Amino acid sequence: MEVTMAIGLAWVFGIVPVAMWLLLRWNDLWYGLSVKRRCSDTGTKLPPGYMGVPFLGEMLSFLWYFKVLRRPDDFIDSKQHKYGKGLGIYKTHLFGSPSIICCSPSFTKFIYQTEANFTMDWPTMDILGHHSSMNAQGTSHIRLKNFLTRAVNQPVALRRIATMVQPRVASALRSWAEKGTIIGYTEAKKVTLENIGKLLANIEPGTVLETLDKMIAGMFKGIRSHPINFPGTDYHYGVQCRKKATWIFREELERRKKNQVEGTNITNDVMDGLMTFKDDEGEQLDDMEVIDNIIGLLFGGYESTTIVLTWALYYLAKCPHVLRKLREEHMPFGKNKDGEFITSDEISKLKYTSKEPAKPGTFQAFGGGSRICAGNMLARLQIAIFIHHLATGYKWELVNPNAGVTYLPHPKPADGLEINISRL
Repeated sequence: MEVTMAIGLAWVFGIVPVAMWLLLRWNDLWYGLSVKRRCSDTGTKLPPGYMGVPFLGEMLSFLWYFKVLRRPDDFIDSKQHKYGKGLGIYKTHLFGSPSIICCSPSFTKFIYQTEANFTMDWPTMDILGHHSSMNAQGTSHIRLKNFLTRAVNQPVALRRIATMVQPRVASALRSWAEKGTIIGYTEAKKVTLENIGKLLANIEPGTVLETLDKMIAGMFKGIRSHPINFPGTDYHYGVQCRKKATWIFREELERRKKNQVEGTNITNDVMDGLMTFKDDEGEQLDDMEVIDNIIGLLFGGYESTTIVLTWALYYLAKCPHVLRKLREEHMPFGKNKDGEFITSDEISKLKYTSKEPAKPGTFQAFGGGSRICAGNMLARLQIAIFIHHLATGYKWELVNPNAGVTYLPHPKPADGLEINISRL
């Protein structure tokens, strides 16, 4: 009896606590020892932080702050409080991967300027595409970036794009006013997708665009989930959505190849540009590189722009003094134009609309260094055009001014931004 009790006490007070300690510290020990072994000559070590339990890492804590409490900043604040705010760099384990969180402008600037010291490795490449510019390295990344910059970011391209997208924006806003009450996120997403679909691959509104909308939404769920490729998981669904999007663009690619041979129906859009693009050595992109980069552009430039437009509607409704200043700046460009739209050159002169932050390097929405978003000027242009037509022609108010915010996969008002909108 005494022996049995002693064994039980040993389990309770000895083995179980040790096992729990190992479970809670396993990731820290595993990755810490791995770094120490590989970097013994330099003395390199991981920054402070906590890497959580095996497999899950810190995902439970992450989801607690993002989905339950809906206070995502507290996830970082808790690390700053525990390990020191001045450092701005912490180790963790999220979405199935050991990670370093960098949250200070100085450290992010260092990373952007020393890309050669880091290896790009997304844990979700099955969704993002192995050949997209997001995953390309070295000279391959440079040549893709140069093409994409010429295609959507140079002044000549921006002038053409400004002319192309405005009829759809103006038409969409008229339809919003006719409806009276709309869900801002849903409507902004629709017009953004139609514009970017036309720009990238000459896709008109219809079944194909609606299917791509669903596939992109599924892919976003996939990259914001634990990368477990098992039926029933968000990641598996994201991979399947990616395969279907690939199939859609492969069919379009084959159709265009046939047209090129026959010399008919050349559309001169971004997809055509990728198909005919040659690097300095005369090498062209293969089919999968073309498809991966078209999907990557659609993926990167669609949801992000939609979210910005949604928050623009929200904050301009909340801050009438800002909207008033925007109207004062935009009205001279909206009058006496004989029905013509504002140009990209005129937009570049709108100083209040394109106001830069007081401290350079503190606003990094588009990244930085060689990895700065290739379409950042395109995104700015689309947002400025949207704001121009809103400010000069419409008024709106929030139906639910105290609606909460959902933060995953991207932050947006919990009600999707329901607004009442009408013409001025």
